Amino acid sequence: MTCSNPFARPQVGRQGNLGRKERPGRKTWLWAVCCGTALVCQPAWGQAPPDAANRLHEPVFRVTNAKLDAERPAQPPLVPERPQPPAADPMAARPAHPLDPAITLAREGLIHIQQHVSDYTCTLVKRERIGGTLNDYEYMFTKVRNRKMVNGQIVTPFSVYMNFLKPNNIKGREVVYVEGQNNGKMMAHEGGAAGAWLPSVWLRPDGPLAMRGNLYPLTDVGIENLVVKLIERGERERQFEECEVTFHKEAKVNGRVCTLLQVMHPVKRDHFEFYLAQIFIDDELNVPIRYAAYSWPSSPGGRPEVLEEYTYLNLQLNVGLTDADFDHTSANYNFTRQ
Repeated sequence: MTCSNPFARPQVGRQGNLGRKERPGRKTWLWAVCCGTALVCQPAWGQAPPDAANRLHEPVFRVTNAKLDAERPAQPPLVPERPQPPAADPMAARPAHPLDPAITLAREGLIHIQQHVSDYTCTLVKRERIGGTLNDYEYMFTKVRNRKMVNGQIVTPFSVYMNFLKPNNIKGREVVYVEGQNNGKMMAHEGGAAGAWLPSVWLRPDGPLAMRGNLYPLTDVGIENLVVKLIERGERERQFEECEVTFHKEAKVNGRVCTLLQVMHPVKRDHFEFYLAQIFIDDELNVPIRYAAYSWPSSPGGRPEVLEEYTYLNLQLNVGLTDADFDHTSANYNFTRQ
């Protein structure tokens, strides 16, 4: 598949054969914009590795120029209890904004996740720019159990387990966290050479040791948290203009067919945190499997620079995770050095 320049400026609001703008459909809920960064353009992407757990190559992506052409939903449902993005009535009388279809569909997507996704496993591939330095790709085998509530009470706590696979200096690192337990702390032990002698420790997820080399705490991990933050960012940025939003079908992430939602801020302003952002929504699973954000080029005609990117490879939904999957005393894990 051949595609245009990955950082070419997208065509916005093109007219279809009937003279109306093409809009996203209900079936593939595509959301939203701007969780500290959001969607990108019409890239030409290469083929991603078929088995990231074994080969652990950087994921690559492929996008065509096709547009969605169904009607925008008229009556978006309300957002349920967990988590709560900023209160905003999608039907409230307010001036139209390019972000509106993305925000509405993001809220719809959040409901889908909260109603139909209980847990999942994946290989999470992360790369972040911290203090002006773009870190290496990190690969983590990840288990996530989403929070579930009944009558305002938590019946299943949000839970995360990670085992770092690559690079070698952190290979073997493990972390585990269960909401509402262990005084709000996560357990961690180091990987690499240091992991052979350093003990396992309890850490605050937002403390300085746990946050070293990370933009966000462990409590922000996961596709549900991603969508919540995208809604929050979209509502904040909705007060500003100079925003271009486009949708593209037939994008691919490691062979998975996706719909791409992209947002561009063509003019650099202090209130914008990114130049381009992108979310890839898996057409079959109906959840996001990649999010990336880019800053403005450092020189005219240059390439945008990666701010942050997260890709969920080999995503398996509703696998039936239990408390044992998030028990630091499990014989399947290596948290015994305390």
